[in-house]
Amino acid sequence: MRVLFVSVEVAPFAKVGGLADVVGSLPKALRSQGHDVRIVMPDYGMIQRGGHNPIKPLLGQLPIEINSNWHVLADVRETSHDGVPVYLVSGDGYFKSVDRSEAIYTPGIDQYLFFSVATLQMLEPLGWMPDVIHCHDWHTGLVPVLMRERFRSEFSETAAVFTIHNLAYQGEFDLDVLDKVQLSRGLFNVHQVEAWGRVNFLKAGAAFSNRVNTVSPTYAKEILSPSFGANLDGFTRSLDDRGRLWGILNGIDLEMFDPAADPDLPAHFSADDMTGKAACKSALLEELRLDPIEGAPLLGVVSRMSSQKGMDLIAEAAEALFDIPVQLVILGAGEPHVVEALTRLGREFPNHLRYIDGFNLALGARIYGACDGFLMPSAFEPCGLGQMIARRYGALPLVRATGGLADTVTEGVDGFVFHQRSREEFVDAVKRLAAAYRKPKSWGKLVHRVMTMDESWRKSAIEYERMYIEAQTDERSAKLQTA
Repeated sequence: MRVLFVSVEVAPFAKVGGLADVVGSLPKALRSQGHDVRIVMPDYGMIQRGGHNPIKPLLGQLPIEINSNWHVLADVRETSHDGVPVYLVSGDGYFKSVDRSEAIYTPGIDQYLFFSVATLQMLEPLGWMPDVIHCHDWHTGLVPVLMRERFRSEFSETAAVFTIHNLAYQGEFDLDVLDKVQLSRGLFNVHQVEAWGRVNFLKAGAAFSNRVNTVSPTYAKEILSPSFGANLDGFTRSLDDRGRLWGILNGIDLEMFDPAADPDLPAHFSADDMTGKAACKSALLEELRLDPIEGAPLLGVVSRMSSQKGMDLIAEAAEALFDIPVQLVILGAGEPHVVEALTRLGREFPNHLRYIDGFNLALGARIYGACDGFLMPSAFEPCGLGQMIARRYGALPLVRATGGLADTVTEGVDGFVFHQRSREEFVDAVKRLAAAYRKPKSWGKLVHRVMTMDESWRKSAIEYERMYIEAQTDERSAKLQTA
């Protein structure tokens, strides 16, 4: 099959979260199964300076008609990542001012309208038409709508697939956004693009796609309920009732996340030779000016600083954790009240907590490589990649049983799990981790087990292949019925 991935984040070119890791690694797994998979993304300013593979001009000054009064000349360039062709789209200054990943999500909607229309209008000049267009999250939500409404004849043989990486982020705008891309206001109804009085891009993308998936089986079930449905649970239940909603667990790229070869680690190690793990831990403690505490595991966090990620729970429980004892290294940026709380705790407990405000990929790798445990006490978690990456680097994940965390971590087997979102349960789980850490022989066996788990895309890529086939079958059936 010919498959086009559409995303505004793609690792290693631009990364804010797990979306980038998925789009940067799943296409490689699908290509290994014989499919012609390509990616299209915005041409951010920092990509040219990123030291990636060579970039070549492909289509210059391509006229894009967003509407009859709004035309943009687009430039399309091409590069690659792990053998996967990557198309970079820009025009009229869109995306060029973005000089770092943290600045990807600039306010406004015009850049995403341009990107959506340009993605579809560039394919004929490229001379490559996909069998499946696979869109990711709300920023690409109008692509399936445009395929079915405005560009119906061009994409009559193409199926649409939409992946929800996080239902909480939906992209809600006023009705006139439809006018801007020459879509009928008749689409503004509860069955198509309207939700709670706004044009909802995530709902639109899902409503007009042949198949929709979330990034774990449990999250696919959770979003059918009011508690996790983010005001769209009625819509998600209708998708599920019609057999259009799938849950496919994420994987990770085992070559990208490899402690035996990671260039950001001060020492390399593997499941069969853990010498370098101890060196990584010593180096990070020295780098962050932390003195080791005897018997205390070093626990890491690399995450957005948000209540969704459970960072408020970590701050609330911190003093009880230090009494166990444990040491914490936390990297990330986000909600001001969480950042303020962790900054204060770092001042009050300078040898128990080091908080680094911001995001640094190299430092994140060093944290994974150094830590004994990895904390993910999420309020909800569509999938989570941190628990898989942590295990790959010999750090045992401690998670709350929700979404993909519930699908991937089993208490005492490959990590530690708590259920209720409470300070008491969280602290008890950390106590279990610390007690296990203080038994070196059994801890070493546990670490060896998790480092040798197969958390690659192999199985999940087969599931995506099945979903693409169903989407194509669905599209052909719909065409026959229309005829």
